[in-house]
Amino acid sequence: MREITVTCEETRNLLNAYADRELDLVRNLDIEDHLKGCAGCSALRRNHQTLSEALQDETLYFRAPAGLNGRVHAALEKAAITETGSRQRSSYGTKYWLPIAASLLIVVATLAFYAMRTQPSGQLVAQEIVTDHVRSLLVNHLVDVPSSDQHTVKPWFTGKLDFAPPVKDLTGQGFILVGGRLDYLDRRNVAALVFRRRQHTINLFIWPAIQSDTPIEASTRQGFNLAHFTRSGLTYWAVSDLNASELHQFLELQRN
Repeated sequence: MREITVTCEETRNLLNAYADRELDLVRNLDIEDHLKGCAGCSALRRNHQTLSEALQDETLYFRAPAGLNGRVHAALEKAAITETGSRQRSSYGTKYWLPIAASLLIVVATLAFYAMRTQPSGQLVAQEIVTDHVRSLLVNHLVDVPSSDQHTVKPWFTGKLDFAPPVKDLTGQGFILVGGRLDYLDRRNVAALVFRRRQHTINLFIWPAIQSDTPIEASTRQGFNLAHFTRSGLTYWAVSDLNASELHQFLELQRN
């Protein structure tokens, strides 16, 4: 049996290199053996994998319109050719086509911004929520106020938000309050309440709504289950790797 020679600190420092397969064989085996016997480092490794998968979502990237690459090259070629049709390689030519290239970059940036703005707002919010959920697990910043007491968590938000988020004690129903933190979603500060269901973490985001009451709607994104509803002027979004049925049950309890 091989002797494990890496510590938790060394393993965590090498996780990125391990994921990118940049380690030599011996070091790679040391990390693998350590992960098999260390629950903490294994959880961190899973969080790295989750974040990596989240960043591969196509909705995070803007695809340039078809033919744009050809039009950019054509414009640059045209700018570099003199009136006689010969190539102009002098500083004058450079000064001439650089402003054109800059203008084209502005056009591309504008198209990207427009494409993002024209996506359905619910999709953008859902992506933000998944990203924030993964980040809260990855950077070990799950809560700002760690407490299972609703009377400790709720007052903590006073003065930090322009609304009072409801904080429910659902211990009897199997959803344990872990605490709360401030977060940023949909271009504003929001309350994030953290619950646990067995080994599953639930992030519940709450902020003022601009629409009337809505029923619970569920979706799946990047392997995570999401559910949301609006009630009494507040929007509720929950996200977790908990199964969809239990997440729906959790939101029903929040809504009642």
